[in-house]
Amino acid sequence: MLTLDQRHRAAALPLPAPLWAGVGTCALPDTALADPRTPPQRLPNHLLALTTTGHGVIEIDFTSRECRPGTLLWVRPGQAVKVAEGTGLDAAMVCWRPGLLPPGQTAGLDTDDPVGPGRWQLTGEDEDAVINEFAQLAVDCERHSAGEAAAALLRHQLAVLLLRITLIAADDLPDMSTVESRTFARFRRMLEEGHATSRRVEDYAAQVGCSVRTLTRASLAVTGRTAKQVVDDRVALEARRLLACTPLSVAEVGRRLGFAEPTNFGRFFHREVGASPGVFRTNATSDGRHVPVPRVPPDDRRDPLAGARHTA
Repeated sequence: MLTLDQRHRAAALPLPAPLWAGVGTCALPDTALADPRTPPQRLPNHLLALTTTGHGVIEIDFTSRECRPGTLLWVRPGQAVKVAEGTGLDAAMVCWRPGLLPPGQTAGLDTDDPVGPGRWQLTGEDEDAVINEFAQLAVDCERHSAGEAAAALLRHQLAVLLLRITLIAADDLPDMSTVESRTFARFRRMLEEGHATSRRVEDYAAQVGCSVRTLTRASLAVTGRTAKQVVDDRVALEARRLLACTPLSVAEVGRRLGFAEPTNFGRFFHREVGASPGVFRTNATSDGRHVPVPRVPPDDRRDPLAGARHTA
């Protein structure tokens, strides 16, 4: 259990954030995330966390990720992150602004994909290389605080780190060779932009330029879920993020997601998550572990981490 002094110190610590060049480094104990009592935080930036010592659990979007030395996590902007528990857990962190790097600078990896691969257990040469990239970036972030050349150097080093991750994650990247995968990718982009205004599959099919049947077939091929289930999954995730990470009332969260009546939102949330919004919020922001889980767990095809060659 944390002492009063430790809790006060944790409350005063900042969240990870980029520095002047759009990229920054820090260590987990120097951030507010280090305190397991800190409620889930929704970061506006990308965050890479490489566990260096200890063991623990970091939750990303309410899913537990076991961490031990060599575990690399990628938290995407908007995802909810929380250190749920840890024994001597420490991690080196790199964070950067969305859109900082040109698309062609990290070939094969969409750095701003909101649901891209997010966990690897590094070993051997992969681990050594990533540790070296983290260390060099930290040194140069400390040494340089201004200048066009320094900013270019830091961004270049970030690109090198992400290119290494691209090679490590090669088997995890989506296969875009089929019509279904490309259709689903367009659907997912539209859904990311429009989930707060529409839950109608017909609307997304029209935007993508296909029939509802075609969109559902593509969703089933890629995720094992129908297009309607994918839409409801995304809305339920956003509801959980807002309930856990903001002071918005339950009614305000519902209105933000297009529910005119709180009772309709409550029924939707309970059906998808398995608990009422109030109960979920209490569990998510308490000292305990998150209890509610989605009613229908995603299968392995929906989880970009499943079957990865670098997972433990």
